Amino acid sequence: QVQLVESGGGLVQAGGSLRLSCAASGRTFSGYAMGWFRQAPGEEREFVAAITWSFGSTYYADSVKGRFTISRDSAKNTVYLQMNSLKPEDTAVYYCAAGYAGGSSTLRSRYNYLYWGQGTQVTVSS
Repeated sequence: QVQLVESGGGLVQAGGSLRLSCAASGRTFSGYAMGWFRQAPGEEREFVAAITWSFGSTYYADSVKGRFTISRDSAKNTVYLQMNSLKPEDTAVYYCAAGYAGGSSTLRSRYNYLYWGQGTQVTVSS
């Protein structure tokens, strides 16, 4: 069975950095895309970034473009989200997800994703 396990969350001051990891197991992910989403209290889950497993194409939400970088290590079956210049509004639970590779609009939709991790809390203090 597919498992996605996130790690790397925590408490950081505004302007700081964190790197989230998502270890994937249970199937071959070629042809899939991996995404990061986040959900703040009282808010809907929103797209942050995605990467296609085979070609490494990347997509970002406008709110994180230039500050966050998504990458993958195929040998380790792990996806990373490097978060720099963090802001208090980045505070949320961050989720890793796996779904079908597709175009930009597909990868930005949480409904495309079949598998989800348990989430990791990121808190940015002002």
